[in-house]
Amino acid sequence: MVILFDQFNLPDDIYKVLFATEQQEIVAKMLIKYMWENSGEITKTEMSVFATMLHEGRAQLKERGRSPLEREEFISYNKRQFYDRILTPMRGMGLIEYDLYKKTYKVSDKFNRLMIKVGLMWLREVENGKRSVVPNK
Repeated sequence: MVILFDQFNLPDDIYKVLFATEQQEIVAKMLIKYMWENSGEITKTEMSVFATMLHEGRAQLKERGRSPLEREEFISYNKRQFYDRILTPMRGMGLIEYDLYKKTYKVSDKFNRLMIKVGLMWLREVENGKRSVVPNK
């Protein structure tokens, strides 16, 4: 996945940096919230149930408020697109990891370590560029 951002207009929300559409941001936030509600780790079956609830439009976006005007809101998102555009990129970026043995998805800090690695790669490139420039005599 390619992340494009403008250093001068960097949003405060990480989901706005990582995802192209508002709906993708919302679904990704819902997934992470769901995972944190389950100790940061869910089974493959629980992930499938979450994706099915989204697909059927039963995923609750907003709970009902005290006022009769504050109705609960639900969101619908295609199951295949959830796996292709939300879960797979989040796994690829290191936000979520999958344990093959336990068959569980877990919130991960690998994304942070990878971004540090990318930054270090750029620093090496800068240093190599400085050394490869030969002054004119």
